Amino acid sequence: MLKNINPSRQTRVLAIHDISCIGKCSITAALPILSAAGIETAVLPTAILSTHTGGFKGYTFRDLTDDIMPVINHWEKEGIDFDAVYTGYLGSYEQINIMKEIFSIYKKKGALIFVDPVMGDNGRLYSAFDDSFPKGMLDMCAYADIITPNITEASLMLGEKYSSGPYEKKYIEDIMRRLSGICGGSVVLTGVCFDENMLGAATYDASNNKTDYSFARRIDGMYHGTGDVFASAFLASLLNGNDMKKSADIAVEFAAQSIRQTLKIKQDRYYGVNFEAAIPWLINNI
Repeated sequence: MLKNINPSRQTRVLAIHDISCIGKCSITAALPILSAAGIETAVLPTAILSTHTGGFKGYTFRDLTDDIMPVINHWEKEGIDFDAVYTGYLGSYEQINIMKEIFSIYKKKGALIFVDPVMGDNGRLYSAFDDSFPKGMLDMCAYADIITPNITEASLMLGEKYSSGPYEKKYIEDIMRRLSGICGGSVVLTGVCFDENMLGAATYDASNNKTDYSFARRIDGMYHGTGDVFASAFLASLLNGNDMKKSADIAVEFAAQSIRQTLKIKQDRYYGVNFEAAIPWLINNI
């Protein structure tokens, strides 16, 4: 899965996400998690928000679409390369085509393209996006080596009605293989459950046609930012030499540990999970 990691320098990831100044998601989750795993992390914000969009009202939003390619062009002039490019929340539909251009630049140089197609949850497309966005995201995922949708996002990209689960293995594996067949890469599907007690992720490794599952005991409630925490921990583990199955095991448990730490301090769930307190566990287990 990993290609041409440069042995002459620290592993370097480009994280392209929004900056939600409050809420512990997107870049404010990806940067500390990847850095704690020993990975140099460059950031390229797609937008700046005063808070994330789940639960807060009246938040500010600044679209940074026009700033993205000038940054990339400067890095190209400086000869700055990346071992992986990791995308999350995009600030506009126009950014989909910009991401394709960025992927083309760095994929030619051997970078792993890792896409978290952030656009919905709990069966709903985020209000910032219109109905054309899932098809655009599916097209963008065709450039990726690995995609990490939740079941809502997978359903939106496939144009199917969302099912809340519990699920059958056949349903989960059909989704992953169909997405892989369209996009051409491997799939990590989150929000997978086969009963009411366990929740986790499924992985489909397109290189060997292998499916695996990773679960932790379900914790009641809705917790903002866990998708970004999971995806960042998964990529951190992968770039430290672990395979997809072990990386999913680590990411599922890290997300669960982060939620447990949040419950200890009884923090309002809108502010995101206390992944900071779980980082020592990640460092010891990655």
